[in-house]
Amino acid sequence: MVLLRCVSWLIVLVLTGPNAWAQPFGPVSPEGEPARQQQWLVPSTMAEFPAHALLYRPAGDGPFPLALIAHASTQNPLRRAQMPQPSYTALSHRLVARGYAVLVPERLGHGRTGGPYLEDQGDCADPDYEHAGRATAAQILRALSYMRGQPFVAKGGAVVIGHSAGGWGALALADEPDQLISRIVAFAPGRGGHADDVPGRVCAADRLRAAAAAFGSRASVPVTWLVAANDSYFPPALSRQLADAFGSAGGHVDFQLLPSSGTDGHALIEQDSGIDAASDVLARALTKPRIRRSARPMPAN
Repeated sequence: MVLLRCVSWLIVLVLTGPNAWAQPFGPVSPEGEPARQQQWLVPSTMAEFPAHALLYRPAGDGPFPLALIAHASTQNPLRRAQMPQPSYTALSHRLVARGYAVLVPERLGHGRTGGPYLEDQGDCADPDYEHAGRATAAQILRALSYMRGQPFVAKGGAVVIGHSAGGWGALALADEPDQLISRIVAFAPGRGGHADDVPGRVCAADRLRAAAAAFGSRASVPVTWLVAANDSYFPPALSRQLADAFGSAGGHVDFQLLPSSGTDGHALIEQDSGIDAASDVLARALTKPRIRRSARPMPAN
C-alpha cells in the first residue's frame, strides 16, 4: 500500500508539475463551447493544492444561481491518480439551460489536483463512513464558499449534486443553512461499494446505514435521493435502506428509483440517456433558488 501511494504521488507530480501550485485561483483558460466551458482553479482544504475545476455558465453577466457537482471516487490510489477531470457534461448543460452556473471541482487526491486523499474510509472490515463523508463535505464546502464570492454568482442557497462518494459527501452537508445550500440531489450516494471489485458487495453495510442516520439526525436541507434499478455499487434495496435511515433520523428525503441505464446504472449521471431518464425528477428537485441580490457572500472557510 505504501508503494502504491508513492507511485500515485509521482504520477500526480508528472501530470501537474510544481508550477501548478503557484497559480492564482480563478480562470486559467479562455471560455469555450458549449456552455462557456472554462478551466478554473479553486481552493481546496489545503492551500498548497488548488483544485482543478470546470465552470459552465449561461450567456450574460448573471448573477446566476450556483450548482456544484461533486464527483465519484475510488479507494484505489492508482485509479484516483489517473482519473480524468470530471465534467458531467450532459447534466451540466441541462443545468446551464435552466439558468445555473455550474462548477465541477476535482477533490484532493484525484487526478490533476493531486495531494493527499483525505476521504479514506479505512479498511473494508472497519470503515469509518461518517469521517469519509465529512471529509468530502469539507472540500465541497470550500469550493462552494469561494464561488459564492464571484460577481456572477447569486448569493442565495446553492444546489449541491453528488455522485456516489460525492453524493455521500453531499449528504453530510444537509445540516448547512439554506442561505448556503438550498437543495441536495444525490445520485447513488454511498461508500464501500464494489468491495474487492465484486459488483453488489458493500463493505460493512450496517456501518453505512448508521452513518446515513448520523447525517440525517442533523439535516435540514431537503434531499432528493436517486438510484437506477441496475446500480451495481449501491443496489436499490440497500439504497432504500440508507435513505430510510437518513429520513428516520430526521432528514428530509425524497427517494426515487430510476429505470435501468446502460450496463450499470451507477454511471447514469454521466450519460445523456441517464439524464433524460431523470429529467422529470430533476425538474421537480431543481427548483430555482431564490436570488437575494443584496445579501453579502458568506465568508470562506
